[in-house]
Amino acid sequence: MSKIPVTVLTGFLGSGKTTLLNRILSEHHGKRIAVIENEFGEIGIDHELVVNADEEVFEMNNGCICCTVRGDLIRVLGNLMRRRDKFDHILVETTGMANPGPVAQTFFADPEMQELFELDAIVTLVDAKHVLLHLDDASECKEQIAFADVLVLNKTDLVSDAELETLERRIRGINSYTQILRAQQANVPIASVLDIGAFDLARTLAVRPTFLEPEYPFEWAGTFDLQAGEYELHLDEGPDPSMTIAALALKPSEVGHDVPSLERAIRLFSAETTSLSDGGTWPLEAGLPIELLLPKAARFVVTVSVSGRFGIYSQHHPTEFALRLSHGGESIEPAAECTFEAGHTHDEEVTSVGIRSEAPLDEARVNAWLSKLLREQGADIFRMKGILNIQGNEQRFVFQGVHMLLDARADRFWGTTPRLTELVFIGRNLDRAALKTEFDRCLA
Repeated sequence: MSKIPVTVLTGFLGSGKTTLLNRILSEHHGKRIAVIENEFGEIGIDHELVVNADEEVFEMNNGCICCTVRGDLIRVLGNLMRRRDKFDHILVETTGMANPGPVAQTFFADPEMQELFELDAIVTLVDAKHVLLHLDDASECKEQIAFADVLVLNKTDLVSDAELETLERRIRGINSYTQILRAQQANVPIASVLDIGAFDLARTLAVRPTFLEPEYPFEWAGTFDLQAGEYELHLDEGPDPSMTIAALALKPSEVGHDVPSLERAIRLFSAETTSLSDGGTWPLEAGLPIELLLPKAARFVVTVSVSGRFGIYSQHHPTEFALRLSHGGESIEPAAECTFEAGHTHDEEVTSVGIRSEAPLDEARVNAWLSKLLREQGADIFRMKGILNIQGNEQRFVFQGVHMLLDARADRFWGTTPRLTELVFIGRNLDRAALKTEFDRCLA
């Protein structure tokens, strides 16, 4: 069976990824495409912005498609393979805050994925008007350009020829290998971005020798030899109000940080978590990640039904919470342990605010609000997007904004779909309460 080609579509917030995706899904190219989407934001709406098409759209709304992506992506790809006869190409659209490296790693670091799929190309969109606002202070923006096999320099109609030449020289300084396509409204030939066989692993490794070194969704792994019985897990109040932890049953010859164990732990962390409050019980053999709720210091009961070796993986380093395992008042030290450094960090000032409402909006009020918002705070709003339920209108309104630019247009008819307004704002210095108050003033 031939491998399935995969295109990774990336680009900073508002660069035009969804516009290009809609072009790909709308044109008559004869390909059956499955789409996997990831979003940075409290409310997942990107699937609502994708045109109606026969293609299947799968959404991963975990906010970050970096260290946690491999488990999520592997799970979704595995589900796709059950309907292998319905598609012949996969397109992964990443969040605008993503480093595409870990996505690409998935198709080389995991043997099963390497056997089934072939990374065709990483296609990066760049907003010619606004990219210079982010190039120096957003590492993700540079990474997206650095990994591009094809770079679509979009919105070229908004800048001068001289500015384009300067920007292309800047891009070439980051990635001298990429093919640059100039575009307006992401209008490029589909043949220039799909089935082009542009990803070159050898070239990537020459530029980035650490490319195949994975990132992990946990910072610490400890190996424990435990007898059947009941234990206590103690945590002090730490920097976060919760901490995710998971455990694997290991073979006697395994340590928790050998490659097979780590690969299993990555997949484990992609599963849905179960929350546990102070005094709750964690059955170690359950094989599910547990979110320990920590408004203050807490103690949890750990049960082991069958004696054996276990790998315990914690989202944060144990020292941040003074995490310790004990039995009968005696602390239990790990037989082996390993610390992992996060391979990426996001700008913690960049946050998202989501608003959802079933009440209809007054069109004049919402237009005035969004225009005022962009005039006064446009520099700090990297991206805003949404579906609007306008009173008296039988069509959805779709709006998308980048800094001080705003585009809004009538979309498909609501029909029998529940009428619902969903908005997402992504940027710096966002005031959640003020945004919600101003939104409420737009209600009809």
